[in-house]
Amino acid sequence: MSDDLIIILTAGLVATACGLLGPFLVVRRQALMGDAVSHAVLPGIVAVFVLFGTRAPLPVILGAAAFAIVCVLLVDALRRSGLVRGDAAIALVFPALFALGVLGIDRYASSVHLDLDATIYGEIAFAPFRVWELGDMRLARSVVLLGVIAVVNLLLIAVFWKELRVTSFDPMFATTAGVSPAIIARGLLIAVAITAVTAFESVGAILVVTMLIVPAAAAWLLVDRMGPMIAVSLVIGWVSAVAGHLIAIRLDASIAGAMGLVATGCFCVALVFAPRHGLIARALLRGANRRAAATT
Repeated sequence: MSDDLIIILTAGLVATACGLLGPFLVVRRQALMGDAVSHAVLPGIVAVFVLFGTRAPLPVILGAAAFAIVCVLLVDALRRSGLVRGDAAIALVFPALFALGVLGIDRYASSVHLDLDATIYGEIAFAPFRVWELGDMRLARSVVLLGVIAVVNLLLIAVFWKELRVTSFDPMFATTAGVSPAIIARGLLIAVAITAVTAFESVGAILVVTMLIVPAAAAWLLVDRMGPMIAVSLVIGWVSAVAGHLIAIRLDASIAGAMGLVATGCFCVALVFAPRHGLIARALLRGANRRAAATT
């Protein structure tokens, strides 16, 4: 398998794993959770080093995942308390956890280079060099891990499709139907946290947040139903992966940056040309309404 193909597959699998969950975050107005998780994992990295004295990627990722889940649960608990709104809950929790990580580094690991590359500063160009050897086979670690995460997310969506959809669009009806919006929301956010932390090592936090939110936001403008929204989000994610890689090679630029820029370009196209919610469609509708009002 060529290096270019590994990079594209890695980005495409990130787009798939994130694209399955992103539309639910957008509909639920929880788009900042991916960014919050990317900051909240720092104390987990420090804790692994302090407790076990290792900077190996797998233990670091597990520690980061644990604190990502803590972040999700704390945000959800604050939001459900009714004392603060959802965006304020996110803004309260992740700076506190990030500050805890900074203090931990200053107190216990100031002279040690912690492997932040394994979580926050991952670089997709290095994906072909991180391999597992099984006999004569060399498997790209990112492709295997992200493939597993994508399959697990797909199974999660398939099994809890009705519950996720009804709690996203009408939580009051879900409650009367016997479905707990709180349990479904926590499960979704934990899946987001695990997906994000697993992908950080391979592609970095910026591309993970991009793939979680930007394709889903573009799909939200283009379609109104959840099924098509997920499908459009996946298509935009893969287009961003392939086109972004080609652009990066042509310009000799950052691969993740190019992919993020393509995704943002897709959103801008949707923002302008979406048939019902785009800027042009809304301008035409306002003009038609003014003409109708003038003739009455």
